[in-house]
Amino acid sequence: MQTPVSHERYLPYVSQLESRPQEALDTVVIHCTELPDLQTAWQYGEKIIHTSSGTGNSGHFYIDRNGDIEQWVPLDRAAHHVKDHNINTIGIEMVNLGRYPNWYHSEHQHMSEAYPQAQIAALTSLLEYLESSLPALRWIGGHEQLDTAVVAASDNPALVVRRKLDPGVQFPWAEVMKAVTLERLSA
Repeated sequence: MQTPVSHERYLPYVSQLESRPQEALDTVVIHCTELPDLQTAWQYGEKIIHTSSGTGNSGHFYIDRNGDIEQWVPLDRAAHHVKDHNINTIGIEMVNLGRYPNWYHSEHQHMSEAYPQAQIAALTSLLEYLESSLPALRWIGGHEQLDTAVVAASDNPALVVRRKLDPGVQFPWAEVMKAVTLERLSA
């Protein structure tokens, strides 16, 4: 099966990301960028925030609203996409506003942007490709399942909100799960 990736655009620091065997990859983590567009996501990805390694936060694949897929980190490198779960996972970022720009405002904790059909079709195509290419791949889950941390609300530090809610309630899990043989992580 041919890769559905339309463009490899590796982040400048990929050679500094931890190397890993592809045989260890057993889980796909679905994210949403919580940013307005792919270019803004790229700008966030280029930022060096892990000063000890000289790397930033990133996923392996980014899927734009129109279904275009870009690969920003090769699979033999551990991208920084979900705390404490990077070594065996593949991060797929769906371009979606999420809670942007008020991520932690207590009254802005609803993710209302739907995922376009072209974007979901591209995701299922990518998942089918990954399943056929990586024999150990078995699980799929959302970022919110693996990162359950809370933070102080930006508008009221006495309140707490979830750090991560993506891919969010608008994500069509039922449709995606019909297209793949991966098992859904338990909540």
